[in-house]
Amino acid sequence: MFALQVLIVVLLVVAAVTTLVLKGQNDRLQAAGSRSLAAAEAFAHAPGLPAALRAPDPTAILQPLTEDAWMAGGLDFITVMNTDGIRYTSPQPERIGRKFIGTIGPALSGHTTIETVKGPGSGDVQAVVPVMDGGAVVGLVAAGMQADKVSSAISQQLPVIIGAGAAALLLAVAGTALVSRRLLRQTRGLDPAELAQMYEHHDAVLHAVREGVVIVDADNRIRLANDEARRLLDLPPTVEGTPVAELGLDPRIADLLMSHRPASDEVIPVGERLLAVNNRPTRNGASATGSVATLRDSTELRALAGKAETAQSYLRLLSQASVAIGTTLDVTRTAEELTELAADRFADYVTVDLAEPVLRGDEPKSGSYTEAPQLCRVALSGPYPNPLYRVGEVHRYLAVTPMAQGFVHGRSVLVPDLSAATDWLAGDPDRARSALEHGLQSLITVPLQARGVLLGVVNFWRLRSSEPLQEDDVTPAEELAARAAVCIDNARRFTREHAVAVALQRSLLPRELPEQNALDIAHRYLPAQTGVGGDWFDVIPLSGARVALVVGDVVGHGLHAAATMGRLRTAVLNFASLDLPPEELLWHLDELVTRIDRHPDSPDGNGNGDSDDDGPAITGATCLYAVYDPTTGTCTIARAGHPLPALVRPDGTVAFPALPAGPPLGLGGLPFESAELQLAEGSSLVLYTDGLIEDRERPITTGLALLGTALAGPSRTPEQLCESVLDALLPTPQRDDIALLVARTHLMAADRIAAWEVPGDPSAVAAVRTEAAAHLARWGLAEAVFTTELVLSELVTNAIRYGSGPIRVRLLYDRALICEVSDGSSTSPHLRYAADEDEGGRGLFLIAQLTDRWGTRYHARGKTIWSEQSIG
Repeated sequence: MFALQVLIVVLLVVAAVTTLVLKGQNDRLQAAGSRSLAAAEAFAHAPGLPAALRAPDPTAILQPLTEDAWMAGGLDFITVMNTDGIRYTSPQPERIGRKFIGTIGPALSGHTTIETVKGPGSGDVQAVVPVMDGGAVVGLVAAGMQADKVSSAISQQLPVIIGAGAAALLLAVAGTALVSRRLLRQTRGLDPAELAQMYEHHDAVLHAVREGVVIVDADNRIRLANDEARRLLDLPPTVEGTPVAELGLDPRIADLLMSHRPASDEVIPVGERLLAVNNRPTRNGASATGSVATLRDSTELRALAGKAETAQSYLRLLSQASVAIGTTLDVTRTAEELTELAADRFADYVTVDLAEPVLRGDEPKSGSYTEAPQLCRVALSGPYPNPLYRVGEVHRYLAVTPMAQGFVHGRSVLVPDLSAATDWLAGDPDRARSALEHGLQSLITVPLQARGVLLGVVNFWRLRSSEPLQEDDVTPAEELAARAAVCIDNARRFTREHAVAVALQRSLLPRELPEQNALDIAHRYLPAQTGVGGDWFDVIPLSGARVALVVGDVVGHGLHAAATMGRLRTAVLNFASLDLPPEELLWHLDELVTRIDRHPDSPDGNGNGDSDDDGPAITGATCLYAVYDPTTGTCTIARAGHPLPALVRPDGTVAFPALPAGPPLGLGGLPFESAELQLAEGSSLVLYTDGLIEDRERPITTGLALLGTALAGPSRTPEQLCESVLDALLPTPQRDDIALLVARTHLMAADRIAAWEVPGDPSAVAAVRTEAAAHLARWGLAEAVFTTELVLSELVTNAIRYGSGPIRVRLLYDRALICEVSDGSSTSPHLRYAADEDEGGRGLFLIAQLTDRWGTRYHARGKTIWSEQSIG
């Protein structure tokens, strides 16, 4: 054995030295070829060489040059020849004019050639290079040398290499001797034959023993597993060397094998078996080397193992049910989750029938039942076709059926053998016969009851091909039904609240938009599928033919959000009636929200309420308020934390105007700013809430980009724009409310506007009446002249008497006739009852009686008092 090891080492060393020598020889050949090629290419590319080849006597010119070149370069020769291979130069003059010995074909094609030819030494290396002139080969240059003239680094170090090889040989022999001695110590002095015999005995014992044996090393890898261990643990054939953690064993058996702790007859369930495990750690001196485990199949405990597995599977089923049932607040989907889970893990068919009020969110009749009510099949899971009621089918169970008995008495009913249910067979023979013919064998029917209210019934069916349902199966069936009933009732309550919130929200939103000529408007409102929010919009006609557009969003969902939305919308309507500028209106709205937040449970906002029925405080709200004036085409916009509006220009391009953001409502103490946009006629202003552009799967920047793309394009009506936007951006599922308002602008015709300044002299009132009558006559409104003269006389007289200049009169011919008188004073007259002896105080009373409405709006230059009269 030792001699064989020495022989192997010697062969390895000799092979290494031989390889190095051969590599040195190859290096010399490569170096000679490189030098020959470089010399040939340098000479072939020398200037004047093509001309020398065309000379009458090329040899006389080139022979001296080549001799100098090959001697200077340490070469054996440099030969110049024509394209036929006839030499013009040679180190041996007698060879001039003879054919060159070597390969010239590639060179004639414009390529270079390096080849080895037999020479006096180890071999000659020569390179042939074409001489090019104008892209054509006009001659050839060959250079060559003997490889022995080139020395390599390996050749120079050959003695050192041979010496190192000898030293390595000695060291390897010594090491082999030491290893052999150590192996003898480790094997207790046994030679290979004895070791082979011991292994054969050991292997026979492992295969013959009726207990499983598993040896695990210190790294928790399987070192040995006999046939019985592979069977008991379901191990693969090539298990040796595999980490225990990667075998997919039962966690308890894996933990025991990797812990190396002592164990005696420890019973561990593994798959369908109960194994008695003994484990002992192994040591080599003071260090632990692993453990040896023996496994025994406890057949006497097999029945107990079966029951334990059944109980364990039911526990897993119930654990999974707590996660899989009730993932949504949808009654039908919750019932489907129950049937899908139970049909996969517990029964062959599972059906759920619910009382019809439950599907609407209403509470079924409480108290006891004398018969089962009408029920609707909402979920069915199991193979198709089957004789059971279809989903959506409304039915009433006959009193003799187990389902009716369970529902009426409020308890589970087990029918282990349907063919023996004589009452059912006699009372409903057709359906019972269909069920038996289909192979249905056993049934457990459990009423769905939550918070003392019967919601419906769930039926678990098994076929004859499965184990029949037994008494032990009733408890898990009841647990499944109880958990599902709570989830269904929660979904029912949510359905009711959602319906109430939707109804409340729709009642608070505008039912129809007011009539006005300034804007063509289209709108959409889509409540969230999972909970109604607090989004709202409004269109509010203002004085002077102006129109206010409002879009807002209250954070949160449910009744509180809808109620809060209603409060804010009402507040905006009230503030808008005061003709406040947009930024001032938002300031008042912010103040209102702050006051509500400070006293959330008080009906009057001052903490004076005695109940908390008003719900929690407003957790946040945003709003955008815009006022469009058709007489000038200007739109003044202010926003409180709301997304930017989109502006679609008449040419179809889209922009998001840069507007001051403003804080969300409710922060308090922060100012709001407005911006004025000049809108061309036919522009469309698009207002929306964040539910349109923001979603869990889509950032707000992506939503804005999609909105811009959907709005861009040829001119479309506001209705068409609404449809395009929703088609492109409506998320699925819709988790937030969406309010969308599209308004296309119109400008009031210049010939329907009359405006002029009035001197601050009482005598100017007559001129005002005359000019107003002339404008009304031009508009064909002669019947309105008397009332208009009276209104303007009163308003202009008040402006002259109580106001300050400049005084300006404006008449607008819109859906109504609008009279406006502006002055530089900020004081406003008030409507009052004049006493009999009073000389004045009756003018505004007359205006209020003769016009549809009147009012005052303030601006930076004073105030404007206006009135509107119906025409036509």
